[in-house]
Amino acid sequence: MTEVLEIHLSKPVNLRDLGGLPVEGGSIAPGFAIRADDLSTIPSETAQELVDDGLRAVIDLRSRGEVQATGRGPLIEHAVMYHHVPFVADLGDAMPTKLEPGKMPDMASFYPAMFTSAAPQIVTALAIMAHAPGAVAFHCAAGRDRTGILAASLLLALGAEDDVIVADYELTHPNTAAIMKRTRPNLQRVLKAAGYDLDASAKLAVKDPGADDAMRLTLRALRERHGDPLAPLKAAGLNGGLVSRLRERAGL
Repeated sequence: MTEVLEIHLSKPVNLRDLGGLPVEGGSIAPGFAIRADDLSTIPSETAQELVDDGLRAVIDLRSRGEVQATGRGPLIEHAVMYHHVPFVADLGDAMPTKLEPGKMPDMASFYPAMFTSAAPQIVTALAIMAHAPGAVAFHCAAGRDRTGILAASLLLALGAEDDVIVADYELTHPNTAAIMKRTRPNLQRVLKAAGYDLDASAKLAVKDPGADDAMRLTLRALRERHGDPLAPLKAAGLNGGLVSRLRERAGL
């Protein structure tokens, strides 16, 4: 079991409601789907604010080791359903490659692969969003990669244009330095054990002007490989009934 001597609590720095984003037939209603960085390490007052604003369920996309390192946090004290839906069993599996010095990992290759390898988990998470009462928040550690894949999946299912999906993904980039600063105290050892140098990656991510291309290239790759970018999810159980329920929940 992963041991952390002290959990450092701090407010999320990459949290946003997907309400207002344009999709087929209208815009997503506020208070339906919230994407975030780690919600297990938020202060009690932030947890209370989220609950007061309507949060009723959390989907935790992190690996078992990450969850063991932090626990569930202050939200465990509230009437908020918790769903652990890890997109990877081990954090090391979430790293596309061992980082070469001075280079960013190739997320444009990693993301399309995860759409296939984690398709059952993605569909499970979408089903939770479709049937949970109130607002549903989903998060990984940084709120970028695994969270970004689930956000893109939801938006694709609701009929969003690629530019909308990419624009939402790109909103994370200005938060990168703050995300890494927030993540470091609680998960540095877990990340190092997985072969991930958080400090080096933070410096590269902040400076890399092409970091935001990953989602656009991912959507292009999914279409080139499958025709329909939702094909891997449909093969894993995404059907018309589930999409209809998601649309109803999104206020469409």
